[in-house]
Amino acid sequence: MWNRENRCRYDRSRLRYESDLTEAEWGEVGPLIPPAKPGGNKRTVDIRQVTNGVMYILSTGCQWRAMPKDLPPRSTVHEYLVRWTFDGTLERMHHALYVKCREQATREASPTAAIIDAQSVKSAEKGGALIDPNGYDAGKKVKGKKRHILVDTQGFVLHAIVTAADIQDRDGGAMLLATLFGMFPFLLKLYADGGYQGPLFQKALKRVLREAEVQIVKRSDRLCIFVTIASVAVAVMFYNSIEYNLTIIFRKFMQYWIGSNRKGVPRSAKI
Repeated sequence: MWNRENRCRYDRSRLRYESDLTEAEWGEVGPLIPPAKPGGNKRTVDIRQVTNGVMYILSTGCQWRAMPKDLPPRSTVHEYLVRWTFDGTLERMHHALYVKCREQATREASPTAAIIDAQSVKSAEKGGALIDPNGYDAGKKVKGKKRHILVDTQGFVLHAIVTAADIQDRDGGAMLLATLFGMFPFLLKLYADGGYQGPLFQKALKRVLREAEVQIVKRSDRLCIFVTIASVAVAVMFYNSIEYNLTIIFRKFMQYWIGSNRKGVPRSAKI
């Protein structure tokens, strides 16, 4: 937590770019990157600089062609980003850092309660409608993508996927749970809003987590005052943090592939 005593830990003014990894951050991430494959030519690129290149792209939101010349070539950075996405390196990074965040918060490594939610956002097509389709969310009146997330009660990300905006919350939630692959077997309680009601989502949940139960958090229209629902507020806080500073989210949870597209996936993009 930020305070006056540890303020110097968060000072990034002395770095070349504010998106560069510090020594402490690289000490956490570096050992999780796989070594070069045996045979052939030796690896000549600096993996830390490649990681800094990925961080620069995601923190600034610039085009690949606008990457500074003192970072590795954009083709090299992009190739490693795609490789780490498909070989599971990013997932291992996220899980290792997630467990450490839980332990620092004096919590068990595997959570027992989680919150599921979805958000529709505007976006542009990338690669054409067959590869990266947009959808229209009639309820929110948004054309673009829908982000489905699963977070614990601390707001830490457990899992996330991106689909077209026309995918219903309960259908996207079923896909979200189906791609957990047994990562968090001790989940017993799942908080959700009214969009996840019905037998379809209940059936999808029982296929993945047989002991888990869904608790639907409903809004009371009779109340004239503002009441904060803690479980929903955690998910809202996460979405606001995405808009506020994507770099902090990446550095803390290493999920910098949120919103990225997997090649050849017609309806949804796993991240």
